[in-house]
Amino acid sequence: MFKTVLITGCSTGLGRTAAKKFAAEGWNVVATMRKPDNSLAAENPDNVLVTALDVTDVASIEAAIAEGVARFGQIDVVVNNAGISTVTVLEATPPETIRRIFETNVFGPINVIRAMTPRFRAQGGGVFVNVSSAVGIAAAPLLSIYVATKHALEGLSESLSYELESQNIRLKLVEPGTMQTTNFAQSTLATLQDIPMPPAYKPYFDHMMQAMLNSPLEVSDEEQVAATIFDAAGDPSSRLRYVSGPDAEAMTKLRWSTSEEHYLATMRDMAGQTTWLNRIQN
Repeated sequence: MFKTVLITGCSTGLGRTAAKKFAAEGWNVVATMRKPDNSLAAENPDNVLVTALDVTDVASIEAAIAEGVARFGQIDVVVNNAGISTVTVLEATPPETIRRIFETNVFGPINVIRAMTPRFRAQGGGVFVNVSSAVGIAAAPLLSIYVATKHALEGLSESLSYELESQNIRLKLVEPGTMQTTNFAQSTLATLQDIPMPPAYKPYFDHMMQAMLNSPLEVSDEEQVAATIFDAAGDPSSRLRYVSGPDAEAMTKLRWSTSEEHYLATMRDMAGQTTWLNRIQN
């Protein structure tokens, strides 16, 4: 019997790549997005359904789930992929932007999980795959709100994994690194145009942006991350975390296998922060 996956945030980037991966593996795919683009279904008309879903709108979540069940019989896996971010300093970030990012990145998965859990229980089980980020483990500057949402998702997912296990529902966390091929980075940078940078932060911001853009770490590959999502969805073990990408693996190892002092010092060195601190203090 074919399995069915519902994926949020499939209009571009990782969500779209993951939808293609599952479809290529013979799965039925409910590819959801706020504004449906049927090109995914056109490529795979037999096993891909494209439908509207806004993770901040519970009614649209319920409708998408019902449409997926009507088309394919049941949903076996849900991938919470939809997410947004911005690159700026906290002081300059408007409250409405902060709320919007939390509504999408934290309350969005909560809404989807709450909607789907009773169906999973009724059918005897299911799997949630929450797409987190390496910054949910090792924080980066200029992404404080996004980092906060991913840390929230990490804690939520670990706690929920224990609760849902009692209902025969598995929960998995996929933690990708930076993906240059995704539209996520472009859309994140685009929000800079709407958030004025305080002059006092401008030298620091420019320095840190260059440090991040010139990072020595090898970035993640979108198709590799999609493959990790696919593998996590099918893993019957109790494993929770799936790190994906060389940069994510390096940051995770640094965070979990060294002292706090060494970790922070290395992070500052990698970003040129130590040089910056010496410059402004001397």
